[in-house]
Amino acid sequence: MTENTESKELQQVLWDGANILRGKMDANEYKNYLLGIVFYKYLSDVYLVKAYDLLEDGKPASMDEAFQVYEEAWNSDDREDLTDELKSELHYLITPELTFTKMVRDARENKFSRESLQTAFNNIEQADTRFANMFSDIDLYSTRLGVNDTKQAATVSDLVKAIDRADLLGHSGDVLGDAYEYMIGQFASETGKKAGEFYTPKNPGTLADRICMIGHEDIQGLSAYDPCMGSASLLLHLRKYSHHPEYIKYYGQELSQTTYNLARMNLILHGVSPDNQHLRNADTLDADWPMDEENVFDIVTMNPPYSAHYSANSGFLTDPRFSSYGVLPPKSKADYAFLLHGFYHLKQTGTMTIFLPHGVLFRGAAEGKIRQKLLEDGSIDAVIGLAPNLFYNTSIPVCIVVLKKKRDGRDVLFIDASKQFESGKNQNQLTSENVDHILELYKERKDVDKEAHLASFDEIEKNDFNLNIPRYIDTSEREPQIDIREVYANLQKDDEEIKKSSEELNKAFAELGLSVRL
Repeated sequence: MTENTESKELQQVLWDGANILRGKMDANEYKNYLLGIVFYKYLSDVYLVKAYDLLEDGKPASMDEAFQVYEEAWNSDDREDLTDELKSELHYLITPELTFTKMVRDARENKFSRESLQTAFNNIEQADTRFANMFSDIDLYSTRLGVNDTKQAATVSDLVKAIDRADLLGHSGDVLGDAYEYMIGQFASETGKKAGEFYTPKNPGTLADRICMIGHEDIQGLSAYDPCMGSASLLLHLRKYSHHPEYIKYYGQELSQTTYNLARMNLILHGVSPDNQHLRNADTLDADWPMDEENVFDIVTMNPPYSAHYSANSGFLTDPRFSSYGVLPPKSKADYAFLLHGFYHLKQTGTMTIFLPHGVLFRGAAEGKIRQKLLEDGSIDAVIGLAPNLFYNTSIPVCIVVLKKKRDGRDVLFIDASKQFESGKNQNQLTSENVDHILELYKERKDVDKEAHLASFDEIEKNDFNLNIPRYIDTSEREPQIDIREVYANLQKDDEEIKKSSEELNKAFAELGLSVRL
């Protein structure tokens, strides 16, 4: 079985679990139940397989076999040595009765207890700070699950049984992580505009990540930062283009507790080492982070909320992230605040990509001054205009701004990729072929009619530092030239045909004895 087939089968099994909750609540709510319980099954299965390996020096044929061996060891005199070893390696402890495997057995025998699952969640959260509040968004006693205790318990029991059909550990490579990512994408599609809080569509994200990775593929210990990380998809996709993906260090900050939990689960399910995860639940603009010795990164990539409000208090003027620019972005539009925050945390040799509305390219006042300073410093490397309706949270066209701190020259590459998309039912899609084409334009860095233009600093200065793409790339179609002689000849021909037709009609009228003439 190929990895692609494995992935699709696992995706389908996991997604089928959503049918149990669909209709009881919207996707933005039931995603927390499905993704959270899948994550607990993963932790439980990892735990039992590890216990089996320590006890039997091998891999179990099934989770039931692993459970049986672990339960016997739990009831033996050597239990303490085993659990100490497990907790040392995995940082959590699961008793036999709280394993997912035991809960599935109980569910099949109509003995499932929500209290056991809640206790299991609580125990994981309290086991280690890396799991703190991980399941806080899952309310196993919500009336949305059913009108009474019996129906609520039955709903959770059905969900546990459905998720158990997924073999989370019997797959190769990144199959599990990709299946989890697929579910997040499916939830984003169902959730619509709310999805902008936690998910960047795969191919626009791939384009941004591939640009960031140019020249960084061979760095062992690459550091990447997303200060608005959502579900961490932008960070995780970087690993596909690195020659040393297991050594990437991920730094991310997220305001929403729910989405922060989702990001942590996503990294763990993709097999990212705990030592390489540095995630924080906080407000990126009001709480600058990280502040320790590792606070600049090889790659910064982000898709912040567009034109969001922020405090813009006077203290920001002395904040090193913004102080070099002399002005602050307007309170009602934090776009440049996010950009400057990310740019501040970029290494001298690094690359940054950020998704923003086109207004950042031409709006004046404070934003104009910030843009001019960035251009004078040679910090803006490229501006890529994408097609409309590619994102869940907005139908407007969005651009990618590429920034670097150390460049030769102050030219800016403009790419008009507004025609690069495939129409979809609810939204447009950026295909893999589109991504490859745009990336090639970026790498070539030369003029291509109606698609790309490398603008000199002088040209940009003459445009008053306005970066609106149509100022640099003319995509209009010329009207075809009209041959006046040909038009005149056609008119003469038409006149002759009209005259001939009139004469024939007049003849017919005369034969009918009518006095009408044309």
